[in-house]
Amino acid sequence: MTSPSSTSASPSANAYRYPFATSPDIIRSNQKDAFSTSTLTTDLSAILRRLYGQRFTQTHTSELSTFSELLYLGLTTFIGNRTLGEEYCDIIQVQAEDGRQPAIGRRSGYILGVVVLPYILTKALPRIRAKARLKLEARLHERAKTPQTGMSMEKYILDNLGIITSPSPVYALTLAIFYYTGSYYHLSKRVFGLRYIFTKRLPEGEQRVGYEVLGVLLVMQMILQGWMHVRETLSSMKAEALDDEKGRLALKGGDQQMFGGDTLQEKKTVEGFVLKSRIELTTNTPDLDDEPRFDLKDRTTMGWIMGKQLRKWKSQNVLSAGRLFYLNMCYPSEDEASD
Repeated sequence: MTSPSSTSASPSANAYRYPFATSPDIIRSNQKDAFSTSTLTTDLSAILRRLYGQRFTQTHTSELSTFSELLYLGLTTFIGNRTLGEEYCDIIQVQAEDGRQPAIGRRSGYILGVVVLPYILTKALPRIRAKARLKLEARLHERAKTPQTGMSMEKYILDNLGIITSPSPVYALTLAIFYYTGSYYHLSKRVFGLRYIFTKRLPEGEQRVGYEVLGVLLVMQMILQGWMHVRETLSSMKAEALDDEKGRLALKGGDQQMFGGDTLQEKKTVEGFVLKSRIELTTNTPDLDDEPRFDLKDRTTMGWIMGKQLRKWKSQNVLSAGRLFYLNMCYPSEDEASD
């Protein structure tokens, strides 16, 4: 039989649940593990340098770093022990749903996801980008034979291929969620449901502080970067549409399209954007009615324009000072001609 004292003490012992570790504890633990891994990498590099020479170590830097991380986590997490960083910060890795020690399958999956998968992506992504770039350039070359307006989807993907195929946005989002919630520092931990508990007993009333503000700031930064990317993309679309308009006008050719007619008053719609004519965009000249703005039959209008020949000009666009000077020189007024 158990004594009354033991039965009364057991509920209080079982009632206490260790809290989950906060983001500062997890970050300190990760920094300690990174320092330990770096030290191990330096020692292994010194050994390989003596055995195979300096060129070998410099050529296989990424492989050596990956092997050091595998060796470090294999001697700690894989066999169920705590890492040096976890011991330093008094935290233990557990399963998120029941708080038990993670099974070997989860521990193995976590190690592969945090060490091996980034190494594979680092080696495979440049080749994937190169092949995708060749295919996109070939498609754009074929589409260039037919008249196109605006920016195509292939052109957008080609210009932003590095961003689209980069895992950095996913890592940044994972880090922002971690800062705000205090859980799952690595994406691999979230996939396999691994969290940390804080094993040091805290006095009553003590509160743990997190990095929620950093999480909000990271989200705001990503929103700002996304907005700037959208704005730059729209500006590029307008610029390409303007180039298409210039090319269309150049194919028609002639001063008729340059200085007169209704060609400059045409409006072109490209993917929802109404583009003004070439002169309107370059000179910020508003649209005019069919009637001329200035009628030179009235001698009080632009009286500084002398000569009957010059005053016969009727245009919806205001002539530049250089062109007027040229016309004055070629067609002098009657008084100037008599002199």
